[in-house]
Amino acid sequence: MKEARENQTPWHGIFFKVERTLYRGRSRFQKIELVSNRTFGRVLLLDGLVQTTDADEFFYHEMLVHPALSLHRRPLDILIIGGGDGGALREVLRHPVRKARLCEIDGQVIQVCRRFYPWLKRDLADPRAELIVADGDAYIRSTKDRFDVVLVDSSDPVGPSTVLHGKAFYSALKAILKPGGIIAAQAGSLLYHQEQHRAKYRFLKTMFRHAAFYLCPVPTYPGGTWCFVYLSDDVPPLAPRRKKPAPGLKHYNPEIHEAAFALPTFFKESLGR
Repeated sequence: MKEARENQTPWHGIFFKVERTLYRGRSRFQKIELVSNRTFGRVLLLDGLVQTTDADEFFYHEMLVHPALSLHRRPLDILIIGGGDGGALREVLRHPVRKARLCEIDGQVIQVCRRFYPWLKRDLADPRAELIVADGDAYIRSTKDRFDVVLVDSSDPVGPSTVLHGKAFYSALKAILKPGGIIAAQAGSLLYHQEQHRAKYRFLKTMFRHAAFYLCPVPTYPGGTWCFVYLSDDVPPLAPRRKKPAPGLKHYNPEIHEAAFALPTFFKESLGR
């Protein structure tokens, strides 16, 4: 039985016994692999890095989407940057939104995931969903549209995706928010990306009235605990939630929401808080 391995640092990583290779190919951007594993089900890897698995994707996708959409007064127009596996789109469409626009740079990822993840095929057929195959950084600088909530489902804050974690990118994101808007973005590993978190927090706290990190477990991601940033000029992250959680969730609930913004001491000290 073959193995798929992700080296999370030069000294350790995670491996999956591959029962079956469902897809292996290369787009103009990256190597795409989708394999099946007895514990985690289908595992999507891009350039050898785990993106999503059947067993634990709900932690990540629910916590990227629902804190922001539960707090916004009336989230009608939503933009998702990245997220080609469709998990974030699925969670957005649990809400009575008017438009959910998915902007993914790699159309081949969409094609592969549409084939193997039933939710993506279903959700892209939803009349509220709109797919744009484009560079998210370029798209937000050219669009004339404005959004109630922007969700950034990007790769980690290292390598080619570094631009999606920088000050200029967040400045452009802020410019496409409607009044009362909220941004939620994945930020990387709690344990391994502390330097990037410090740098990001230094500029985000000067750009937004409310800039806060929050956390959730993702067992197959480096370090097992993942960071997100919540950003708004109008809605505090611990404001009273305006609606009940969407039905059918596995992880997110009001108690999880509040607990997610409680940061460990070492992380607060690292941020200078």
